[in-house]
Amino acid sequence: MLETSARLLRLLTLLQSRRHWSGEALSEHLGIDRRTVRRDVERLRELGYPVEASSGLGGGYQLGQGSEMPPVLLDDDEAVVVAVALRAASSSIGGMEETAAALLAKLEQLLPARLRKRIGALDGVMSALPLQGPRASADIITELAGACRDSETLELPYRDRKDAETRRKVEPLHLVHAVRRWYLVAWDLDRADFRTFRVDRMGKPKRTGSRFVPRTLPAPLPEYMARALTSLPQRFQMRVRLEGSAQALAKKIPGWVGLLEPRDGTHCVLHTAADSMEYLATNLVMCGVPFELEEAPAFLTELRETIERVRSALGPKRAARAGA
Repeated sequence: MLETSARLLRLLTLLQSRRHWSGEALSEHLGIDRRTVRRDVERLRELGYPVEASSGLGGGYQLGQGSEMPPVLLDDDEAVVVAVALRAASSSIGGMEETAAALLAKLEQLLPARLRKRIGALDGVMSALPLQGPRASADIITELAGACRDSETLELPYRDRKDAETRRKVEPLHLVHAVRRWYLVAWDLDRADFRTFRVDRMGKPKRTGSRFVPRTLPAPLPEYMARALTSLPQRFQMRVRLEGSAQALAKKIPGWVGLLEPRDGTHCVLHTAADSMEYLATNLVMCGVPFELEEAPAFLTELRETIERVRSALGPKRAARAGA
């Protein structure tokens, strides 16, 4: 049996690892009886951890919200992940650059030497380029994540692509970072269907206090997001026929490039879209295999001009300089 201090740390780690634990599960994980679990929970409360308890069917223990932030336990891998995530997220989430830097400094000061060395090695090789255009708010992302976790309905102020203000009532399911943006996947109660919302177009969400049973998406999340991003209203949309089966190419082409539609064992069709011609050209390059147009889009001349700018930069004079 673990000593009391070690057991308390282990109990705290378990409570922080997931939202709810039954007394029986904690007893099994710690190798102690239910009475000792209750005593240890009381000790954690005395130390300032707001452990909530409920009885009856489905009862158990969970960490609640307190008036102060108690210490959080991290293992080695969790500490490294926090450092990496802070560096990466600050480029796509607005308003967290200074806070992220301060938190990293605080984290590294407390780390043992072996972890400072691991995280320090990242400083010289990791860079996060700032995202151009509007970014998602850290406060809004935090609120959305909590509502997804708690399965709590939200009232959502939202601007569509035409800048029209709407107010949606949704059951939030997943937060997804894709194609330089953050998206919320949710069940739209007014439209009785799944919808995908850009977080940078949201106002501050409001929790309603109403809980829901999460609905199952019509496809696995990566596939659903690929379809959703392709079907979002975007300025330029096109279909191209690729050499290769959809199953084989799905392993090579990122899901955010577009949606692959099977045709036969040797060909498939890519549905791709973008708000700028440059990004559309990038999507085509990301295919990495020969393709042909299913139909000539109205903007074909503009696409050719975009590609020609790249071709000109790699023309004969440039090639001759490289050979010299």
